[in-house]
Formats: sequence, structure tokens, C-alpha cells
Amino acid sequence: MQVLQVQLEVGPDPAEVGRARRWARSRLAGSGIGDDEPLAETLVLIISELVTNAVVHTGCPAVLRMLFAAEGGVRVEVADASDRPPRPRHAEGEDTNGRGLELVDGLADRWGWQPEGAGKSIWCEVDRAPVTPAHGQGAVSPGRVHC
Repeated sequence: MQVLQVQLEVGPDPAEVGRARRWARSRLAGSGIGDDEPLAETLVLIISELVTNAVVHTGCPAVLRMLFAAEGGVRVEVADASDRPPRPRHAEGEDTNGRGLELVDGLADRWGWQPEGAGKSIWCEVDRAPVTPAHGQGAVSPGRVHC
């Protein structure tokens, strides 16, 4: 299995989240995942949530990595220097935060975390669904992202 890996160092500033999103869009386009594909939007949302969690909850720099598998799947990893495990929270009605890991859980095909050095890495994987003919007419439907 051939894998391409790219990474970005992210400072401990919430403004870095926007930079991480722009960087991710650029790398996704470079890997053949168009900006208009649902997969791109899903991955950018996941990246936004994971990078936000890293910089807001740890106050430490982080490293964002994207790994592109030959068969089209994408693995996102955000590593930080905090050894505290992620704590999924359940946001209520009008709460303005606390939904990040719920979103990741709903959008990714798989996710988890693991110790990395003195800190941890939170990872998720999104499979790129194969493009298939629709209704026997030879039309092509976009890949479905698991939700």
C-alpha cells in the first residue's frame, strides 16, 4: 500500500485553525480530491475540529498530518504535547462548544487516540467511497462519505 504523508506545524493560537484549513484544502486538491467533493468538506471540518481541540484545550503547539492511501482513503492525525486523553463531551441545546469529538465520531469511518512521545495523537480515517454508475444509465454519482 502506497501512502503519501504531509504535515503542518500549528502554533498554540486559535487563529492557526484557519491556516490549517487553508493548508488542508490545498493539500487535498493536490492529491486529487476536489474542493467541491463532499469528502473534502468532511475532511476540512474534521481537521478544523481536531486542530481547534489541540490548540484550545492544551495551549500547546500541534502537528497536523494527512496521509493519503493509494486506494483513496485519508487519515488525519493531530499530535500535541499534552498526555491528557481526549474527553468527548455531550453539548446541550444552546451550548456553543462541546461538539467537536461528536462531529468527528459522526463523520469519520474510524477514529481514536494513542500516546505519541510525551503527548498524544488523535487520528481518524475517512474512506473514499468508489464512484459507481447510478440507475444503470452510466451516470456517475459522487462517492458517499460515511456519516
